[in-house]
Amino acid sequence: MDKLGSLRAFVKVVESGSFAEAGRQLRLSRSAISKYIADLEESLGVQLLNRTTRHASPTENGQRYFERALVILSEVEAADQAVTQAQSAPRGLLRVNAPMSFGTLRLGPVLADFMTRYPELQLQIVLSDDLLDPVQDGFDVTLRIAELESSSLIARKIMPVSRMICASSDYLARHGTPKHPQDLREHVSLTYGFLLTGNQWKLTGTDGDHWIQPAWSLCVNNAEVLRDVAIKGRGLALLPEFIAADALRKGELRAVLQDYSAPPLALYAVYPPTRHLSVKVRLFIDFLVERFGREEEAG
Repeated sequence: MDKLGSLRAFVKVVESGSFAEAGRQLRLSRSAISKYIADLEESLGVQLLNRTTRHASPTENGQRYFERALVILSEVEAADQAVTQAQSAPRGLLRVNAPMSFGTLRLGPVLADFMTRYPELQLQIVLSDDLLDPVQDGFDVTLRIAELESSSLIARKIMPVSRMICASSDYLARHGTPKHPQDLREHVSLTYGFLLTGNQWKLTGTDGDHWIQPAWSLCVNNAEVLRDVAIKGRGLALLPEFIAADALRKGELRAVLQDYSAPPLALYAVYPPTRHLSVKVRLFIDFLVERFGREEEAG
């Protein structure tokens, strides 16, 4: 049995959820993928996959085997790269998932520099505010702005992301400027849809923590939309500084309650657990730290 080929086939089936898609990605027929899986299950004496006509998902044993198989294949890739990287530049496909706003405002402007530095790499960037699964969706690295929950994935902090409550001068003229977090109960909020705290805002000052759930008129999963609606005077928005900065500089928005701070978020690079990080992923993450970590120090 071709054990390495079977492992690759198995990992692709779990990641894609489909024998046909795994075959497409590996450039093999569906029947070849099926034989790899059958040989693997027979050699182990356990069922690794639950199968339906259109979908395949790992059993409990299959999930454990999948996590170990990822490490093994990463070791093989690292061994290959250790031999070749001294003689050649990194190459191949690098799939990256990033939040929409960070992708357009911060990642996009620096991508050309990364591409110039590593011209033999192919970059596939998927911008989405959906919480995609890095493993199931086949991403080499996923960028997230969050307070990360516990996970089997590895996360490296790239930069802190501060947040502030903002509103237009027109809104504040009509509704007044809040002086204390409790004042927010009398205001209309524009809220982000994917916060772990839901529509609650936590603000911390010298007088302690305050949990506020203001009435909201808009809930959306993109902070640029919140910013634009706030500029039009429709409410208060809790925004990442990198999204609000330009509007604050132009006077389109004003920051309020600056003696209080929201819980800090951070930009993380998230990737599957491996003993040796692939060269292309390491280079991409190092590039992000170089660019955005340096900006943070300068700020």
